Amino acid sequence: MILLDPKNHTREYPDEKSKEIMLKTIEFFENRGRQNLKDDDHERTWYADFLEFIKKEKIFAMLLTPSEYGEDENYRWDTWRICEFNEILGFYGLCYWYTWQVSILGLAPIWMSKNEEAKRKAAKLLRDGKIFAFGLSEREHGADIYSTGMALTPQADGTYRANGEKYYIGNGNEAEMVSTFGKMSDTGDYVFFVSNFHHKQYELVKNIINSQSYVADFKLSDYPVTEADILSKGRDAWDAALNTVNVGKYNLGWGSIGICTHAFYEAIDHAANRRLYNMYVTDMPHVKRMFVDAYARLVAMKLFGLRAADYMRVASPEDRRYLLYNPVMKMKVTTQGEEVMDLLWDVIAAKGFEKNMFFEMAVRDIRGLPKLEGTVHVNVMLVLKFMPNYLFNPVEYPDVPMQDGAGNDSFLFDQGPTKGLGKVQFHDYNIAYDGYDLPNVNVFKEQVKVFKEFLSKATPSEKQGKDPDFLLASGELCTLVAYGQLILENAKIYNIGNDITDQIFDFMVRDFSKFALQLYSKPSTSSKQMDFCMKMIRKPAVDDARYERVWDNHVYTLKGVYEMNE
Repeated sequence: MILLDPKNHTREYPDEKSKEIMLKTIEFFENRGRQNLKDDDHERTWYADFLEFIKKEKIFAMLLTPSEYGEDENYRWDTWRICEFNEILGFYGLCYWYTWQVSILGLAPIWMSKNEEAKRKAAKLLRDGKIFAFGLSEREHGADIYSTGMALTPQADGTYRANGEKYYIGNGNEAEMVSTFGKMSDTGDYVFFVSNFHHKQYELVKNIINSQSYVADFKLSDYPVTEADILSKGRDAWDAALNTVNVGKYNLGWGSIGICTHAFYEAIDHAANRRLYNMYVTDMPHVKRMFVDAYARLVAMKLFGLRAADYMRVASPEDRRYLLYNPVMKMKVTTQGEEVMDLLWDVIAAKGFEKNMFFEMAVRDIRGLPKLEGTVHVNVMLVLKFMPNYLFNPVEYPDVPMQDGAGNDSFLFDQGPTKGLGKVQFHDYNIAYDGYDLPNVNVFKEQVKVFKEFLSKATPSEKQGKDPDFLLASGELCTLVAYGQLILENAKIYNIGNDITDQIFDFMVRDFSKFALQLYSKPSTSSKQMDFCMKMIRKPAVDDARYERVWDNHVYTLKGVYEMNE
């Protein structure tokens, strides 16, 4: 079974220590139990016990320390393991995932820097069980790093003074190293430097959200900075900011996958054991339809996420395909998570509000993930930068097998300049699609063909090319092509049967039609473009027997598979 099942966790690992980390983490949460989990959520309790567990087992240290700064072979930045840990933390609660995620963001500018002293310090702090933070966003400017107001002013003695405010900074209350982004006051050059919450010139203003997590508003007032605290300057600092987000935003999709998987187990158990109108809820045709759709979407989310990780792990200066797949992971998988939760909530209805249910946390937290590390809109616009080469100018690359071996993903911290995204090239997506002859995959291929004709024969005008409202709908269609490609590649790798694969493309056909209709309806869409949009709107191939097999063999069988210890 491709979905995470903590009570029967059988995923393969290249080494025993990696398996031990995951099993111990599952054991920690199961021993705490659902009631304690929910009580801490309702009381907004800082997760000190979780961080003490992380410290004792050196889990963050082993998972987030590049091999050259680790104590032994168990210390490495291994995306395969990071995916798994992301999913487990999301499964038990977004606050636990969040403190891990913002530590990743805080560490990345350190590992990307040339400051060896800072790297050795970070490695020691990780071994000591400390957490980290990423001081990028600001109250007035959000994540608009062009406009950052944090200023570093040179002093006569060769040191600096930092002045400014950072806002929405996770872990800002206890992070021993806050990778803080600003500008030099004299030159305007960008700079990353390290600040620390212990210092008297570091003012922790408040927690700006109502949560167990601490998302800080903090101010630096004449905060002293030395050369030893400087991580990077100029173009290097700019690249570190963007490359950190490129690496870190991928994790948001895994948070959604974990949340949705736990919620799915709760929903199917509730519905399968509840009788209404003299039948079990799961016997109702519309309920079965919602569960099958939710399951297909969830499996697709995980297939895409695992395959995107493969491309992260093989990335190099000559192969930067992951720069497309990561924003797709961020914006598509997280919004699909919202769709899955909506379907499940429509099934269990009022039960989803009950305070003892994991579901009550899930429906709240799932909404946040599309809105972090760049909004959905920002990431759709990023996808559009890759669209010409992706759709029309493929090149050959060697096949990429599953990247599940133990290894340190060093390129992620040595990526170089972030410019030139429009020059990134991709292998032919048709290779994946042509490997299948399934009814809904074939319908989807026809839709993609019409979309390419739309772009070449009814090419958006210069004015449309500057209209974000028009471009967003086009970007959603392009995103679906890449999303489907990686799903199909991984369906072969994981031996996903034809029934599930074609059921996935049942919703892919419907989603493509939905976005085609949105594009049709835009105020600036021309009549010629509208004609192409109408041709993209298709009905999925109906196969009642396939649908029933998916329900009987894959969805309903999840009844009673998992329930968290009370």
